[in-house]
Amino acid sequence: MSAPDGSPVGAERSIGQLFASATTDLSALVHDEIALAKAQLKQDVKRGATSGGAFSMAGAVLVFSLPMLNFALAYGIRTWSHWNLALCFLLSFLANVIVAGLLALIGVVFAKKAKKGRGPQKVAASVKETANVLGKAKPHPRPELPEDRSPAAIEAVARSSS
Repeated sequence: MSAPDGSPVGAERSIGQLFASATTDLSALVHDEIALAKAQLKQDVKRGATSGGAFSMAGAVLVFSLPMLNFALAYGIRTWSHWNLALCFLLSFLANVIVAGLLALIGVVFAKKAKKGRGPQKVAASVKETANVLGKAKPHPRPELPEDRSPAAIEAVARSSS
């Protein structure tokens, strides 16, 4: 049986080994925090892209559908209501503006979500908190080792701690 750094369980480790183990663990923690920041930043970029796509779709709908929708809707209103054709075209245009407004509203909602996403700031705060905790950490008092330091005594300590 061995500890994570490869030394036998129950054996005393030198300060250098403890420092190397702590450095390795801290390095792994920092790498994990960086990976988390990248993942959160990627999610924020996706939300921003969705927002931009919704705004683009709103513009495309407004530009490309106006002629066709205006004529179809205006003549449809005229057929059902027998109103003046100019008023029917104005109502048709108003319907297109409402559709574009709804798409723009969707874009605003996603833009606010992307702006609210503060993933990297959360990770930076977490890294600072981890550094503060590690800076204030005190080593645990080690239990007294038995006077008999024979391999059988070390093995007994190893079995009792696992």
